Amino acid sequence: MNELQYASNPYLKQHATNPIYWKAWHPSVFQQAQEQNKLVIVSIGYSTCHWCHVMEEESFTNLEVASAMNRDFISIKVDREEHPAVDAYYMKAVQLMTKQGGWPLNVVCLPDGRPIWGGTYFPKKTWIDALSQLAQLHQNKPEATVEFATKLQEGVYIMGLAPTAKDESRFNLALLIENWKQSFDLEYGGYQRAPKFMMPTNLLYLQKLGDLTRDKDLLHYIDLTLTQMAWGGIFDVIEGGFSRYSVDFKWHIPHFEKMLYDNAQLLSVYSDAYKRTANPLYLEVLTKTTAFIQCNWQSDWGGVYSALDADSANDKGVSQEGAYYVWTAAELHRILGDDFTLFAQIFNVNEYGYWEEGNFVLIQNQLIETIALANQMDVFDLKKRKENWERLLLLERNQRPKPLLDDKIICSWNAMLITGLLDAYSATQQQDYLQQAERIYHYIQTHLVDEERGLFHSSHKQQVQTLAYLDDYAFYIQALINLFEHTANQDYLWQAKRLMDLTLDLFLDEKNKFFYFSQENQADNILRSIETEDNVIPSANAVLCRSLLQLGVAFEHTHYTQLAHQMIDIMQSNIDYPSAYSHWLLAMLYTESPSELAIVGANALEESQKIQANLISKTFVFPINQASSIPYFEKYTVSQTTQYYLCENKHCLTPTTEISHLIKL
Repeated sequence: MNELQYASNPYLKQHATNPIYWKAWHPSVFQQAQEQNKLVIVSIGYSTCHWCHVMEEESFTNLEVASAMNRDFISIKVDREEHPAVDAYYMKAVQLMTKQGGWPLNVVCLPDGRPIWGGTYFPKKTWIDALSQLAQLHQNKPEATVEFATKLQEGVYIMGLAPTAKDESRFNLALLIENWKQSFDLEYGGYQRAPKFMMPTNLLYLQKLGDLTRDKDLLHYIDLTLTQMAWGGIFDVIEGGFSRYSVDFKWHIPHFEKMLYDNAQLLSVYSDAYKRTANPLYLEVLTKTTAFIQCNWQSDWGGVYSALDADSANDKGVSQEGAYYVWTAAELHRILGDDFTLFAQIFNVNEYGYWEEGNFVLIQNQLIETIALANQMDVFDLKKRKENWERLLLLERNQRPKPLLDDKIICSWNAMLITGLLDAYSATQQQDYLQQAERIYHYIQTHLVDEERGLFHSSHKQQVQTLAYLDDYAFYIQALINLFEHTANQDYLWQAKRLMDLTLDLFLDEKNKFFYFSQENQADNILRSIETEDNVIPSANAVLCRSLLQLGVAFEHTHYTQLAHQMIDIMQSNIDYPSAYSHWLLAMLYTESPSELAIVGANALEESQKIQANLISKTFVFPINQASSIPYFEKYTVSQTTQYYLCENKHCLTPTTEISHLIKL
């Protein structure tokens, strides 16, 4: 039978009525496969994956496909977000076999789980033909499949090894940045390719570097990219929140699913941009995105859900990608009446904004001030009208069937959101953002932390799923440090240190001085690997490296500091294409003339907030408003007068009480 009928996971539940005898991931499934000498199909996806839905509709609901799979194979369905280590293992195998990857990820394995064939989306006939050939090969030439699996396993193992030191002189940051700039799209921002991913980890680093080095070309590129993204269909101007990527060059037509990890990271990027420019467009993005998260993903318990699907029912009741978000000209005429013509100018209800089948995706390409001038209107009045149109369209859209919600609560993504909300708080001083960040912290502490077993990776309906992975620890430690910086509550730092020590115990490869992605005793651990490249989510090793630097300073912990420098030295000699290593480059910023600012006094937190509201820097900021046993803090005496202690390269300047003097420094 299809055992997914007993699953609670949102993605597995989508497949619970398939005629295939699906099983959920568990090591015992491979024991069963070996007893029956059957090949195993591992099919990996996630709840908001459009092409996963397509393959399900075409193949996994088809009786002919089900017959082939049920007869000759044992089939496992995996949510990549629940079991990222499983996904990473089989993704490496498919990349070795096909030179590409993606989802759905479909792999055929030996009874012991080692892959022998795989790929992403397959049309029904291709899928059936491949399964038939593989079943015959396993029956007639089992030694050939074993030999191939052994070689492939060796390749996957090599891909997961820690990096080793190369010639350090090959690292040239100026040359790397110059080469990086050659890939920039200087018309629409982002990169010169489609589909177009936002890559917030790249934007975060490049903006900080541009600000620190006063690189006008970099900052122009950042502002171009952030503006075009905010104007494009990839940003939901009606309700807020970004989709995962754009299928075209101008950020117009998104792959409509919305993911928490994208939006959490983009809060940090747009917060830095708002601090730097005070551009009201960036504030609008922050306001709408945080409101979207609060309205759509905030659970009653405090944690935040994972994603919204790309597909939803259209006006004919048929599931369709983007149905919830698109508009016909007739609909807009009906809703907006006489204002339609003006609305159409702003949001390009014309050839530029047309998508397909009579539908438009809203996109802007002019400043609202330009349109106001062209129509001889007061710009303030036009902005008010625009806000009213957006409210009307939201009311209309709320009558449509909503996309499917993935209501898993993932530790690492929630921790990213804590950091994003805190950055938005420092940029805007909106107290709600701090309160929301603290609610998420309390959820993690209450539901995803165990005193003996450490962190859990995720929960669904308050049931924890698996032990945490490295990225859960890395992003939560980072969030705890950021909570200290924005509250001056030193208990957050102590918690960060305790988790860092646990991370060292559970994940560190003592020989190579990098961290494994999974724990040794993890139930879904197939082949432990070390991941150092950024993707749409930063490398957990790189995030931990920066936290080691911060905690190393605060606790005067030389092991933390030395480990971080060892990691950076090795990575520096390995960086060839910087877009995959932007978080390592960010960590390196903190090792070049490292500096700390201790703000000491009864009002230290308030003064820190004033500084952080305008600060994009590589300085660690420590607000100290009470006596402390934290080694770096304990030497300071708290009084009513605020003192600023700026230290660089372990050399402290004369303390000052004047914030204007501090800003000059």
